Amino acid sequence: MELLLISLASLFAGFVDSIVGGGGLILVPALFAAFPAAAPATLFGTNKSASVWGTAVATVQFSRRVSIPWRVLAPAALTALAGALLGAWSVTRVHGDALRKLLPLILLALLVYTLVRKDLGRQHAPRLAGHAEALAASGIALALGFYDGFFGPGTGSFLIFIFVRWLGYDFLHASASAKLLNMMTNIGALLLFALKGHIWWRYAAVMAVANISGSLLGTRLALKHGVGFVRGMFIAVVTALILKTAYDAFWR
Repeated sequence: MELLLISLASLFAGFVDSIVGGGGLILVPALFAAFPAAAPATLFGTNKSASVWGTAVATVQFSRRVSIPWRVLAPAALTALAGALLGAWSVTRVHGDALRKLLPLILLALLVYTLVRKDLGRQHAPRLAGHAEALAASGIALALGFYDGFFGPGTGSFLIFIFVRWLGYDFLHASASAKLLNMMTNIGALLLFALKGHIWWRYAAVMAVANISGSLLGTRLALKHGVGFVRGMFIAVVTALILKTAYDAFWR
């Protein structure tokens, strides 16, 4: 019964995550519900072992239909990996309680800004080029990679928003770019969890297949329906993240 529950959750998480991120909002609570006595680190590691595959597949699917600036994102992918490893190491030294309480407010500001600026992310008009764009993307990737390793919730959504707001991407190109960087942050965290023995490999393969299936469906819908669909999903996922993180921070 537990395997069926987490497989269905992994399927839906892959679907949502492939479009705008936020798959952990679905899969992590499902793992905690299915295995309430398990160590949190093991559940987080098992989550990464499934989600990294769905994100990788989404990256490949987007790259076939959306123009991805590889010269910009290749160095950013490396800094994302480094940031995730540094963040994962830091969380063993510093508690993230203050960030937990601040996160819902940050997400709320992000949501309000997106709703007010109705034209935000509808046109793809990069503001930077060449080395300047690569440097900006690497800085974003390092910071969000650290955040993903240290804390995590909403990393994909933050990446999309920053690529839209600061770099001038539309939501579709931002989502495609975020997938690559989020895949690298997942790999960084996964490496650490694997080295520490915090992954249930017996569940990982089944969850990975389900996550990939959801990711394929979500990517196809995003590519088919375009910017407006991705923007709508972004608003929905960020709203859910606000509710979930606020509950965890103030009422749990």
